[in-house]
Order: sequence, then C-alpha cells, then structure tokens
Amino acid sequence: MTRRLDLAMLLLLTFSTGMVDAIGYLGFDKVFTGNMTGNVVILGMGLAGADGVPVLRPALALVFFMVGAALSGRILGDIGENWHHRTTVIFSGVAVGCAALCIYVAVVPDPEIGLAGTIFTSALSALMGAQAAAARKMKIADVTTVVVTSTIVGLAADSSLAGGDNVRWIRRALAVVLILIGALAGAATLMLNQWIGIALVAVMIAAAAVIGHLGEKKRRTRAEAADPVPSNA
Repeated sequence: MTRRLDLAMLLLLTFSTGMVDAIGYLGFDKVFTGNMTGNVVILGMGLAGADGVPVLRPALALVFFMVGAALSGRILGDIGENWHHRTTVIFSGVAVGCAALCIYVAVVPDPEIGLAGTIFTSALSALMGAQAAAARKMKIADVTTVVVTSTIVGLAADSSLAGGDNVRWIRRALAVVLILIGALAGAATLMLNQWIGIALVAVMIAAAAVIGHLGEKKRRTRAEAADPVPSNA
C-alpha cells in the first residue's frame, strides 16, 4: 500500500512538471525547467546559430538543475527506496521555493524579460532538479516525474502489439497522460497570469509532501506495532 501511495504522489508530481515546463517554454523564452533533454537539444540548436533559439537560459537551467539534484542527493544520502523524512524535507523545500517564485513573478514587472526571467528559470530548474533526485531515489519504475521518453518506449516495447505482456502499462500510460494534461493546464494558466500556474504547482508539491509523509508515518506505526521492542522484564 505504501508503494502505491508513493507511486500516486510521483504521478501527481509528473502532472506538475508538465505545468512547469509549459510555463517555462511558452512564458520564459523556450526554456524547459524540468525536462533537461529538451534543454540540451535547444542548447545545441542555439549554439549552431539557429534563429530565435536561446542559449544562455537553457545552459543556466541545465547547470542549476544539476546543482539542485546534487544538493538533494547530498541531503538524502543512503535512505533506501521508501519515503523518508528527508524525502519530505526535499519536497517541502521545493514547494516553498515554488511559492516564493510565485510571489516573485507576481511582484516583479515583466518577470519574463531580461535578468528577471533568467533568475526565475534558473531557480525553478534547481528546484526541479532537487525534486527529480528525490523521485529517483524512490525507484518507482517508469515514473521519474520529469521525463516520459523511456516510459513511452516501455509502453510500446512491452505492448501486446510487440509481443509483450503489457507490464506496468497503467502507470506508464498515466505518466504520459498526466504530463500531457499538465502541459495543457500550464499553457492555460498563462492566459490568465504567469504566477497562477506556479502557485498551483507549489500547492500540488506541498500536497504530495504532506500525504507522502503521513503515509510513511502510518507505515512506520504499523511496522512497530507488528514488531514491538521486547521488554527487559
């Protein structure tokens, strides 16, 4: 049951990543803050001199994503695959960071332009890197929260059409659909105001942190009840 809860929380974060990438790409000069594969491709085209393709923001997003992932990895350490209180710390920190960026975007005039936009995309990339590292540590197959390419490959390669057994097809399909719907939702929020999408992302990540933490606390309580510490009497 606990792993199912972990899976559900990572799927929620996958949805939020779709929103984040839509907001970054459409609202902040073609920058992915969650999907680094996209940034590497954009960076390559930009370095080749393709017209209208940015270089600085994708490059900084890539660097800060790695910094966030490295810091997250350092904090998490060797915690194993189950949700840990350090997992809660990471996701809570990401939620708080997104909330701060929401305020930043709401207060700063034209936040997508110049240095203000670069600060936003770099900071959001660092937060997504931290989130991705925490999700990776949990080792839920086919759900990384930031990319679905390998998930799509698995969905097709293990399908009945390919002679496979359709292993984990439901979670794979959900991950693809959720990141798609997340991108749709993120694009829709840009029609209203840039800060709205980031606020929703902050709420979703905070919800995942709280629910995951409570689920892990319940799991520990049940484990302690099933295996009580022997008395010295």
